[in-house]
Amino acid sequence: MPHQPDPVTAKLAAYLVDAKPESLPAAVREEAVRTFVNWVGCAVGGSRHAAVVAALAALGPFSGPPRASVLGRSERVDPLLASLLNGISSHVFDFDDTHLRTVIHPAGPVASALLAFAEHQPVNGHDFLHALVLGIEVECRIGNAVFPAHYDIGWHITGSAGVFGAAAAVGKLLDLDAQRMAWALGLAATQPVGLREMFGSMTKSFHPGRAAQNGMTAALLAANGYTSSEQALEAKRGWLNVLSTEHDSQEITDGLGSRYEIAVNSYKPFACGIVIHPVIDACLQLRAREQLEPDAVRAVRLSVHPLVLELTGKTEPRNGLEGKFSVYHAAAVALCEGGGGEPQFSDRAVLDPAVVALRRRVSAITDPALQADAAHVEIALLDGRKLQLHVDHAIGSRHRPMSNTDLEHKFIGLSEDLLGQAPARRLLDACWSVEHLDDVAAIAAAART
Repeated sequence: MPHQPDPVTAKLAAYLVDAKPESLPAAVREEAVRTFVNWVGCAVGGSRHAAVVAALAALGPFSGPPRASVLGRSERVDPLLASLLNGISSHVFDFDDTHLRTVIHPAGPVASALLAFAEHQPVNGHDFLHALVLGIEVECRIGNAVFPAHYDIGWHITGSAGVFGAAAAVGKLLDLDAQRMAWALGLAATQPVGLREMFGSMTKSFHPGRAAQNGMTAALLAANGYTSSEQALEAKRGWLNVLSTEHDSQEITDGLGSRYEIAVNSYKPFACGIVIHPVIDACLQLRAREQLEPDAVRAVRLSVHPLVLELTGKTEPRNGLEGKFSVYHAAAVALCEGGGGEPQFSDRAVLDPAVVALRRRVSAITDPALQADAAHVEIALLDGRKLQLHVDHAIGSRHRPMSNTDLEHKFIGLSEDLLGQAPARRLLDACWSVEHLDDVAAIAAAART
């Protein structure tokens, strides 16, 4: 008799249907709030980027009734389009949260779908936060099951796994039964999005946006009886087998309800690919310690984890989006400008003659012995001195996490110029209090200009 695969889809659907908000540990709820705060700040901050402007101009004329907000802007569109646009804006700066084991950006697909849905159907903060946790749990567990093989063959895992998170989260708010939840997961499975080839272009941020939109679509269809395979994850021609050369389905179901992936979420202090962060951290420390001037630098030598050059090896980035995937630019701009925020990964910074000149004096080698959040930087000065610094764990990693105060500074920095000082602070306060709101749509309203 042929071996029957473990009924992963059914187990996951049953867990989602049975999960209760009161079962969430306090630490998990706290991390969910931190995740939401960080996501809203990133979405507002990225709302005026050319990628959002282009997407809104292209798709806005086709929108249905304007019931949902584009955060950081005045426009309202239909909830499905809002989920796409907010997913784009939250990721376009590459400043959003990261699940370090899989490099999934968890909040983008899930929160973008949830908040847009909450403007269509009233949702209290208690239920909203629970759905956010469940959605992130689903996408990260599915990511755990296929990483790194799935990522290595070229899938952008935030899009390809994120769609499950959005479907599960919205499905929970729709109160789907087990069969309809399984259909929602099946509909999500047939809508993967995201190729790593797109890194450095606007299309990278399209991935979490489309994952949010596709996931919401999956849940809405399932709620109305639209059928799907009920073995969409584990079947021979299901998602796990088709989209990855290796997988471990136990990663999806083992320990459901007893451990939570959101508990190991991390937040970025720098607006670029997370693998570059150790280099920026080291360069900023050396600059501050030695009061370095760029003109005094003869050469910069970097020793980095192998994934750094695989993901961020662009030697001559042409614009800000490509700069986010250039470890050479990251080192140069950190030394030139003393920062690693969005201004340092803008078109202006990437094309700045002083940054370009120093960037061309940066070299990098890989060291398989280094951890992913570590780097070694050596700077040779024109006066003959050599400076060096080894970073074991970059700021923003799980060993050196951003504090709530750090997240507040980041949020205000991203939103204040767009919303104004007082409105940005009110929005921040509302986000910290999300779990206690009677209607989460108030946050979307507060985030509109």
